[in-house]
Amino acid sequence: MNTITAPATPNGKGALAIIRLSGPEAISIADSVWKGTPIKDAKSHTAHLGYIIDESNNILDQAVATIFLGPNSFNGEDIVEFTLHGSPWIVREVTNLLLRKGARGAESGEFSRRAFLNGRMDLASAEGVADLIASSSKAAHRLAMQQTRGAFSKEFNDLRDKLIELASLLELELDFSEEDVEFADRSRLIDIATLLLLKIDRLTNSYATGRAIKEGVPVVIAGMPNVGKSTLLNALLQEDKAIVSDIPGTTRDIIEDTCEIDGVLFRFIDTAGLRESSDKIENIGIERARRRLNQASIVLWLIDPLSPLSDQITEMNTTLKDLSADQKIIPVITKTSAPGMSETSIEGIQKYLEAVFASERLSNDILNIVKISATEGTGLDTLSDALKKASTGDYDPEKELLLTNARHYSDLLRAGEALRRALTQMQTGSSADFIAMDIREATTALTSLTGAITTPDLLNSIFSHFCIGK
Repeated sequence: MNTITAPATPNGKGALAIIRLSGPEAISIADSVWKGTPIKDAKSHTAHLGYIIDESNNILDQAVATIFLGPNSFNGEDIVEFTLHGSPWIVREVTNLLLRKGARGAESGEFSRRAFLNGRMDLASAEGVADLIASSSKAAHRLAMQQTRGAFSKEFNDLRDKLIELASLLELELDFSEEDVEFADRSRLIDIATLLLLKIDRLTNSYATGRAIKEGVPVVIAGMPNVGKSTLLNALLQEDKAIVSDIPGTTRDIIEDTCEIDGVLFRFIDTAGLRESSDKIENIGIERARRRLNQASIVLWLIDPLSPLSDQITEMNTTLKDLSADQKIIPVITKTSAPGMSETSIEGIQKYLEAVFASERLSNDILNIVKISATEGTGLDTLSDALKKASTGDYDPEKELLLTNARHYSDLLRAGEALRRALTQMQTGSSADFIAMDIREATTALTSLTGAITTPDLLNSIFSHFCIGK
């Protein structure tokens, strides 16, 4: 395996930049461009100040060389990291110098790929590294750290080991099928398989929640014109992002921005007021709003207590009836501090709406009503709590694992389908050899999650999405 090099920091000017060398010749190549304490004599996990010099003995930069000797390095190989000043010219010249000295430019994710191939981490943990780099919120960071530190791998391996135990009992039954000996009590096998399937299904069903947290939970703010959508967006973002006006149809296009609430990143999307309009441009905005509703994880449906409630409820039922079952709807009563709005009148409106929602087919999708005044800032904490709860559902990211990776989701689906077939055959008294075949398929699917079973195409696909220096 040859020696590779690449910058490990982004392109552009910065205070510092890091260039990595990894492979069998990393130490000797580093020494050939180094003026200072010989790197070959340095202990592992130590840093040394010196200079990078070119073939003509010209100093390119003062730098710090940090040495990590294999196998106790990130990827199990000898690694030298040069920390330089962040000039793009310096980074380019030092990189070219290392290439002339015999290193090869690293491919995307090649440092991490070597860590996997050298047994320093499994495939699920390696994928967690990419998610960690891309994490943009506290919650996404926490999920990536769980994966990087092996929590997913442990869960996958535990499930696989239980499947192997199940398969071994069935194999014994096959081996001694002509003997009057029972190694695999079917009722016990059914109990084990049922429990395993519950765990796999729980993990598989967490994918929608985990993906939303990883990418930012899409929240559409919807309702009829002038209910306070843009005012609420500005209040949530704490800036004047959207134009606020009493004129119906002011918002004609999608306005989108993000903010973090209790560690979870939300992507708030302000939409055009939904109504029948003769304005061609406004209708384009309304059509875009309806399309974005289908992409939302959560819909904040705003209700103006100063406007006719029947029209707003009719529009809500008409607009939201086609949403999928996993999309959450949070009704929000706005303008609670407007003149004439007393606590008693607001409570009366809330009870009326609750009665209406309870009788509608949407009732199972509708969460508790939230009352706010975006202009006064009241009720926003309650709304934030409702958003956080809706984003995680009945999952607790602090205590359980959430899937965020499409490959893991696909493999777990395959494992679940195979185990479901096996369980059905156990319950119907099918032959052990057919049951064992499905158990083996489920085991193979779980084994591929951690990379114990891989193909070059799979590895190329995974690591091609990594940055060059990782």
